[in-house]
Amino acid sequence: MNLLIGKTVLVTGADGFIGSHLVEVLIREGCKVRAFCYYNSRQSWGWLEEVPSHILSEVEVVLGDIRDSDSVLSAVRGCDRIFHLAALIGIPYSYQCPESYIDTNIKGTLHILRAGRQCDVERILITSTSEVYGSAQYVPIDEKHPLQGQSPYSASKIGADRLAESFWRSFETPIVIVRPFNTYGPRQSARAVIPAIITQLLAGQRQIRLGDLTPRRDLNLVYDVCEAFVAVARSDSTIGQEINIASGHEIAIGDLAKKIIEQIDPSAQIVTDTDRIRPQASEVQRLLGCNRRIRELTGWSPQHNIDEGLRVTIEWFRRHMNLYKSGAYQT
Repeated sequence: MNLLIGKTVLVTGADGFIGSHLVEVLIREGCKVRAFCYYNSRQSWGWLEEVPSHILSEVEVVLGDIRDSDSVLSAVRGCDRIFHLAALIGIPYSYQCPESYIDTNIKGTLHILRAGRQCDVERILITSTSEVYGSAQYVPIDEKHPLQGQSPYSASKIGADRLAESFWRSFETPIVIVRPFNTYGPRQSARAVIPAIITQLLAGQRQIRLGDLTPRRDLNLVYDVCEAFVAVARSDSTIGQEINIASGHEIAIGDLAKKIIEQIDPSAQIVTDTDRIRPQASEVQRLLGCNRRIRELTGWSPQHNIDEGLRVTIEWFRRHMNLYKSGAYQT
């Protein structure tokens, strides 16, 4: 077992949903954490600003741009490990601005790989997504499942994954591709379906506007996902591997919405909003992940079921509704 205590680790995308939680977990693991956040004129640290102050005080925050090779190299210098999460993630927005996804997700990953190789880092965890699989050709989806770019977003992540693989095969750069299935929980973007449902309900809306209710997803609470990242980083047997982070359970969006409605306002009803329906050939209809590889290599397994996870998530949103715009559809 490769311990992380005392390691200097870089987390890119630390200002984001998963990244901010991962920073907390790594501090508790005894790491020296450098958090790479997107440069902005307001000096905002994004979701890192919601991290408890006693934890945040131990974090070195660096502002930069993953698309800029110089700022990436500067952030990587002196680090033992890299957790690369910085990415553009919204699928609907990728229909409008695909070039932004190429610059951020593919070129940004190239900058991380080059800097990591130049600085001789011990391990680079590249964050993928279950969207690279497209609609399931068989279930559960294991790491040998074919890849299919059903949106510009998923295509850009496929490109980033294959680029990481090429650095492993060409230069023996010690990479691991970690592939979370659908992650949810506190601090999630309003673009995702669970926050979209919760915020509409907590805002007092009785008609909950959603798109297609038939897609099925493998949902994982962010706390479990972060523990999976740490488990992968600890294990030397994961180097060069592609590794699913999945619960092994699935739920239809319509059934998910009903679960949330039952917890908040059972009188609410679901209505179809055509603006939220993705192009038919682009919508991924079914994602159900196989977690056998991560269990065998690390011993990780999820600790929260969907009902527990939703309770935690709803309670957090109750306390932070002021941070969300519930009336607008976030692309």
